[in-house]
Amino acid sequence: MMELLVAGLILFFGTHLIPSIPGMKSALTNIVGVKGYRPVFALLSLAGLVLIVLGYQERPTQILHKWYAPHWARHLMMLAMLVAFILLPAAHMKTNIKRYTRHPMLWGIAIWSGMHLWLNGDHASILLFGSFLAYSLFAMFIGNVRGAKKQTKKVPFKNDIIVVVAGGVAYIAVAFSHQWIAGVSIMGG
Repeated sequence: MMELLVAGLILFFGTHLIPSIPGMKSALTNIVGVKGYRPVFALLSLAGLVLIVLGYQERPTQILHKWYAPHWARHLMMLAMLVAFILLPAAHMKTNIKRYTRHPMLWGIAIWSGMHLWLNGDHASILLFGSFLAYSLFAMFIGNVRGAKKQTKKVPFKNDIIVVVAGGVAYIAVAFSHQWIAGVSIMGG
């Protein structure tokens, strides 16, 4: 019943693991060319995401026995998601957030997936959010092994304001479209 979800996870993470396998990226670049690698990577990732969303929407809701988050956890989740959505664009913009973490996007994904994993006790959610959490932690580890560095240069504070606004806008957009994306409304209480 979760075949689409599993296929999407394999495609998405298989694509994202290519750079961590020695020689694999070079071999693929030789096949599709330097200019072809990024578009192929993006298309495979997008296809994986589409399969993940479709598969998750059709998931059976088999709740694990005694998997219940506290009632107040929803409020903590909403705050944590705002932080996660601010960290996502911070990875792609010049911001002072990079002076405190080498991996803002991966931390955003770890927060997103970790909070969703904590609050959702069905098998599909554990597979989905557990996979994203494991991948983000693995990718941070690999990045650190490869010498990822924090940004040392201070940038203007207005850049931080821009990233907070961008993250806030994305947060609101996802909150209102969550019903369509995941089949669960978070705006209704």
